[in-house]
Amino acid sequence: MSREIINCAVMFSDVAGSTALYDKFGDEKAKAIIGNCINLMADITKRYKGVVIKTIGDEIMCRFPTAEDGVIASCQIQEAVSILTGPDDNPMAVRIGIHAGEAILDDNDVFGDAVNVAARMAGIAKARQIITTEDTYNQLSDDLQEMAREFDTTSVKGKQEQITIYDVVWDEEDDVTRMSFTPSHSKGDIEIMMSYSGQSKVLTQDDMPIIIGRGAKADITIDATLASRSHVKLDYNRGKFVLTDQSTNGTYIKLNDGKEVYLRREELPLSSHGVISLGEKVDETSALIILFTVT
Repeated sequence: MSREIINCAVMFSDVAGSTALYDKFGDEKAKAIIGNCINLMADITKRYKGVVIKTIGDEIMCRFPTAEDGVIASCQIQEAVSILTGPDDNPMAVRIGIHAGEAILDDNDVFGDAVNVAARMAGIAKARQIITTEDTYNQLSDDLQEMAREFDTTSVKGKQEQITIYDVVWDEEDDVTRMSFTPSHSKGDIEIMMSYSGQSKVLTQDDMPIIIGRGAKADITIDATLASRSHVKLDYNRGKFVLTDQSTNGTYIKLNDGKEVYLRREELPLSSHGVISLGEKVDETSALIILFTVT
């Protein structure tokens, strides 16, 4: 297939709580549970004119010809997954991010702005949520627009201005009152200092998001054997710095109270101070740890 520029809706959806599934049921059983959920999402994608681009672990990436097709498929996925249960009879849940815009299509894969923004929306979404952009919202029919509520504003790397995002309320029984977000901190109030290998860098919300990892393109490069090229993403959301693991080996964080947290494809708001270790447990004598202080 030749390389071409297309307009499409890009959707990312990942299984919420996958780390707990691996911890509770072991690798083989958890992989089968997640695989069943991925297959369900793929089937619904195809049913609504979508194309599955790739699956990565507990995540599926798809494209649709229009925003309308993508949002309808997203709602159908949420409804189908909500009645899917694991072996412990607990319901499954997924997080969905979607954005419609211009992308580069090359041999079935897509690249460019639409992909980056859709991935950002997926990073914001919580379990059972569909998060999209104002640009996507404006392309929807009146009926679908009535299902969406202005949710927040956020920054996207490469864009100077913050964008408005929407929560698509797919569950008719969802009686949660959704209000637009008013930041609790004025611009520039909060800073985070990241220290690694004797060097320190002070960052503000204007610098977000950043990537920390082993790759040469990471904003902060960590020379750790078990680190992925784009191991974690640090972003600013709802008045807090939020660290999201997107690696193979996970991320260990030791908080100021001594508690150690393990993230695998999950996120954690950072506060006060602590230690971050990529891919291995925290060893405070190691030169590979990252110290952080939020002020």
